[in-house]
Amino acid sequence: MNLCLPKPGLYVIAVSGGIDSVCLLDILAKTGSYSLVVAHYDHGIRHNSAEDLRFVQLLADKYRTSFVSCSGNLGPGTSEAEARAARYKFLRQVVKERQAQAIITAHHQDDRIETLIINLIRGTGRRGVSSLKETTDIKRPLLKITKNELKLYALKHNLSWVEDSTNIDERYLRNYIRLRVLPRINQAERNKLIDLMDKQERINCELDALISKFIAKDEGKLLSRKTINSLPFPESKELVATWLRANNLFNFDHKTIERLTLAVKTKRPGTKLDVYNQAMITINKEFLALDTVER
Repeated sequence: MNLCLPKPGLYVIAVSGGIDSVCLLDILAKTGSYSLVVAHYDHGIRHNSAEDLRFVQLLADKYRTSFVSCSGNLGPGTSEAEARAARYKFLRQVVKERQAQAIITAHHQDDRIETLIINLIRGTGRRGVSSLKETTDIKRPLLKITKNELKLYALKHNLSWVEDSTNIDERYLRNYIRLRVLPRINQAERNKLIDLMDKQERINCELDALISKFIAKDEGKLLSRKTINSLPFPESKELVATWLRANNLFNFDHKTIERLTLAVKTKRPGTKLDVYNQAMITINKEFLALDTVER
């Protein structure tokens, strides 16, 4: 398989108990190059989710790895975005506590295509076209592996896994795309979509490097209001978004960036802007000041 394995070290691996993460755990454990902390987040969305937790704990015992879990009790009706935010908050906390190098997830090629289609339907910006890539704190070794390859691997190595009953609920857009759309996309079409994502990722890297030059290295949580006001609105939005990401704030959408940028250009000094309860931006005459909200 065409794996992109991270360098040896200590990692937190997200294991749901499904076939994807079970395969990933088996692959990494067999290399002998990693110290792994198996991390399981029980969203509490399904009534039988505790069974998955017990299954993953047994897996950790089997592979002789550390195990840590958390129960979210999010309840039925929780959106995919809410569940993802809660899960990654837990995973990042585990990385911090265990002083690990990064999180490892089992996202694969089919996940990339599904996410692209979802983002296009919802009206994505440039970053949504190159979604689900690796970052410094999240490693994704399976991005070039298809779901079918993982199924074949699991069968070849006699692996066991659990099935999430919500994965067949087509009320979730991702499931509808997975079950109804992806099977109708042939290999040539898949290759075109992957090529599109790869090209956009390269473009994004170049654009981010250019935009970052507007943010002085010594400013940190300050950003020049004059610089923002000197740029057209589209470029101003990109600058504000880059500034937030530079301060480790990622959970925002394009509507939030539009709201913040418009406020920066029009509101009086002293105005405070909330960013999803993660941070507070204070508009001053000459600059913006960012204060992270501790919770």
